[in-house]
Amino acid sequence: MKKIHLIRHAKSSWKDTTLADIDRPLNKRGFTTSNFMADPILKAGCSFTNIFCSPALRAKTTIERISSHLPHANITWKIDDRLYTFDDGDLFVWFRSLEESINEVTIIGHNPALTDFTNRISHSDIENTPTCGYVQLKSHHAILWKDVTEASFQLSCFLVPKQLMNRSER
Repeated sequence: MKKIHLIRHAKSSWKDTTLADIDRPLNKRGFTTSNFMADPILKAGCSFTNIFCSPALRAKTTIERISSHLPHANITWKIDDRLYTFDDGDLFVWFRSLEESINEVTIIGHNPALTDFTNRISHSDIENTPTCGYVQLKSHHAILWKDVTEASFQLSCFLVPKQLMNRSER
């Protein structure tokens, strides 16, 4: 059985329009949300192992903030330039190249790639994975990464930060 955890980077700033897209930082809400989401993502079953992150500043800062709020989890990650993509087809290629010894993987990446990938791989109908949103996918049966196709997985968890934050304020 394989398990995929997808985390979309937290909300980024558009304040400095001279920055390249890859260099955009988190805005204030992005920092707050990534700090808040650390615990719910952990409680949802994310093991924070085999973490691969887009090289975009907003993605790297998201996993740094999550990690700093889970100090006992000893979270480490690798930057993978191929994850700076907005295309779900690129994600299929990336997943098919994973070492078969890896059974669980966490990605910090971008939309629309994450939403489109989730919908294709699980036949889900998620309209949008929001910033700092979390998706967990589990394979239906034993599968090799190289054989991952559409509908190979089922959606087992979808966390929307705004809904969780609204509940915690009550």
